Amino acid sequence: MVITAIMHSHTSKMPLDRRSVRAISLCILGVGTFVTVAAFVAKENPVTGTQLRAVLIILAVTLSTFGVLLRAFRRKPVPPIVYVIAAGILFGFVVTLAKVVITRAQTIIFVEHGPDSSDVLTVLCVVGLIAAGLLGSYFVQTAHSSNPPDLVVAGLTVIDPLVAVTIGVIVLGEAANAPLWASITFVVSGTASIWGVLSLAHHHPQAQIKAVPGAIPVSPSPP
Repeated sequence: MVITAIMHSHTSKMPLDRRSVRAISLCILGVGTFVTVAAFVAKENPVTGTQLRAVLIILAVTLSTFGVLLRAFRRKPVPPIVYVIAAGILFGFVVTLAKVVITRAQTIIFVEHGPDSSDVLTVLCVVGLIAAGLLGSYFVQTAHSSNPPDLVVAGLTVIDPLVAVTIGVIVLGEAANAPLWASITFVVSGTASIWGVLSLAHHHPQAQIKAVPGAIPVSPSPP
């Protein structure tokens, strides 16, 4: 995130102001705290069929919602930050589903020595992973076409792990025995990192130029 911000600022001749720097710092501090606490308090458990169904239902609802929104706003301008958020959410599901599929495959090979009839849910997870990955990639490319690259990277860096860890904690029960202070830290740090992304989207110098009618973006000088 930091490297992308510095490189984009250098190539576009558009230095980051203090508000953008504060927003990036808030993103890093918030998501860093979030995933660090999760790494210490979360415990990976065997995934049950009920949990798999819950993840797949949530993913189906998410994909359907994005599909409806794309159709509804096909001829209307969509705020650029929406594509960043959508890509981050979908790639959070990709991370979760990939972990579930790998864990299930290890169980089949080393514990059960073969699949059974219940593994249709694992197949559906693979299908959902591919669907989320493809749609998420589309949103990433669309986000890059209408947002500064450092904002896109910031959004993905923050939203992707937030979604993945949240699914693991709430749906898969990976932090069922987490202490109260960890839960409070999750809420505070997650809110701070999301606020950092939204603040960067609002205060980024390139976004400010686009918001001014008739403004001419500053482009790199030719070599």
